[in-house]
Amino acid sequence: MESEFSSSSSKRDRDGGSKDGPLGEQPDDELTIPRAAMNKMIKELLPNIRVANEARELVLNCCTEFIHLISSESNDICNQQQKKTISAEHVLVALEKLGYGDFRKDAEEVLTECKETAAKRRRQSTRLENLGIPEEELLRQQQELFAKAREAAVLQERQQGERENTENSGGCGEGVGGGGGGAPGGDCCIG
Repeated sequence: MESEFSSSSSKRDRDGGSKDGPLGEQPDDELTIPRAAMNKMIKELLPNIRVANEARELVLNCCTEFIHLISSESNDICNQQQKKTISAEHVLVALEKLGYGDFRKDAEEVLTECKETAAKRRRQSTRLENLGIPEEELLRQQQELFAKAREAAVLQERQQGERENTENSGGCGEGVGGGGGGAPGGDCCIG
């Protein structure tokens, strides 16, 4: 087993990946799984067990290395087949080729779940299409609602304008009785 890991590390080094930076730290440009996501997975899988930070970091590094290894091998397989996109089948073949054939069944199950989830999302996004109402009818109904909203806005503006006019005139019936008057000082009382 030891030779498997050492050969995979050297393969990754040949592919341009770097092992570690100074003092075993990863270089800033190397991508890893987010620590929060890793901590959440650990907590879900081992809810009653405390895991040391050093162990969490080791698990994170192992996962990152595994992903790099599988991705690199999948890319090689893809290139050998003169394809431009790595497919799920390339990843499954890479698992077998690298000696992780035991994971193939689990990987296929996850792939099936992902496909089902994606299909479900697509079905939900086409809910509008599944209403059974033609797009032209939906557009007509939308335009009708817009027209009603515009009419309501115009009516509301008119009512607001009438209220303002009533308030400005003081509600005294300006112009009635011929002098537009009222009491001195602008009060509108009859006395």
